[in-house]
Amino acid sequence: MEMDTVANSSNFIYQWSYNKLIAWGIPETEANLINLFVLLGLLLVFLLIVDFVVRKVLVNALTAAARKSPIKFDDYLVRNKALVHFARLIPLIVSINFIPVVFFGFPAWIEPVRKFIDVLLVFGWVMLLRALFRSVRDHLRTKKGFQDKPLDSYLQVVNIFMFFIAGVIVFSMITGKSPWAFLGALGAASAILMLVFKDTILGFVASIQVSTNDMVRVGDWIEMPKYGADGDVIEINLNTVKIQNWDKTITTVPTYYLITDSFKNWRGMQNAGGRRIKRAIHVKMSSVRYLTTEEIERLKKIQLLKSYIEDRQAEINQYNEQTHADRSMPVNGRNMTNVGLFRQYINRYAQNHPQIRQDMTLLVRQLQPTAHGLPIELYMFTADTRWAIYEGIMSDIFDHLLAAIKYFELEIFEAPASDDIRSLRLSALAPDKNRHPA
Repeated sequence: MEMDTVANSSNFIYQWSYNKLIAWGIPETEANLINLFVLLGLLLVFLLIVDFVVRKVLVNALTAAARKSPIKFDDYLVRNKALVHFARLIPLIVSINFIPVVFFGFPAWIEPVRKFIDVLLVFGWVMLLRALFRSVRDHLRTKKGFQDKPLDSYLQVVNIFMFFIAGVIVFSMITGKSPWAFLGALGAASAILMLVFKDTILGFVASIQVSTNDMVRVGDWIEMPKYGADGDVIEINLNTVKIQNWDKTITTVPTYYLITDSFKNWRGMQNAGGRRIKRAIHVKMSSVRYLTTEEIERLKKIQLLKSYIEDRQAEINQYNEQTHADRSMPVNGRNMTNVGLFRQYINRYAQNHPQIRQDMTLLVRQLQPTAHGLPIELYMFTADTRWAIYEGIMSDIFDHLLAAIKYFELEIFEAPASDDIRSLRLSALAPDKNRHPA
């Protein structure tokens, strides 16, 4: 290649360095290659300096100004790294202007390198726009009118659209063909692509929605009875979600089932720090009755009930005196019942239990009577969500209550066993020793 002609002003740097190498006695071919690497190295150093200046001066200055500004939107720009993505564009834009100078001796390389940088610029602009749209989303979340809107879904659609447009632009840059040609070919092949990559496309869309909406994370305890899944999520990928059940088996569920079917995620319970107890004691209906004065005095010895019984008895006595209730019949006026005091005992026992959350719902309620007796349900939350400890706390509570119920002259309902029926039958068939023959 003849390099003796005087280069134009835009290639002055390349021509000057090339002439220096020739003057030092380096052959033309080697001088051309050495000149390329020298100028390429100088360009990289210059771009590093530009990148350092932009990041340390421009980005830091704008970040500091955003933090001092009373406007919240610029804080979201900083949080989503919009300034960082903008700073990355500047060295790429600068490098485009120096490509003809660096590769002047190798003109065939100019166009491929320029296309490569143009592709990087396209994705750089996409990352900047993503950061801007995320900042807009975060800003809108602070507005009352948008708090119930699915902003993440909207952002997801915008991101997909941006990446699709970026892909079309990159294809056009690399091939040199019109974007409409690519779109036409894509439309013709869309049916085949949908058929071949159906599961992949469904999984891809589902994984984006699961991630964007924060529906499931690795480590979450989820329950999908329809597919026999009940355990911890150990892996989430494009097509499947792996769940390790409590029996250590592994259930694999397609990712898009998390979108199309319902499931229960126990993460809220774990984050709240309280696990619900919802269990009832079934009281035998025939054992429910009014308490006598002697029985009330005896139950005052229960420390948790003493103050309640005294206050409640004073209230009942005042009411009965005001209404002139005939106390010769217990149904007249107001009275204390054994099941009512037992409910109060359970309530106070739970309120004084160190492993029961007092800042969450805590109630002891009477449910509708059934053929299995009168259910007294405990509805409360333990202070520990770990399975074994939770079961231990619940068992200790019901152990105590099942043993304490007899002091209230109440009985637990239970269906008769075969031995009970056999005993009743034998008693009915046995001769009455007190009966005399006629």
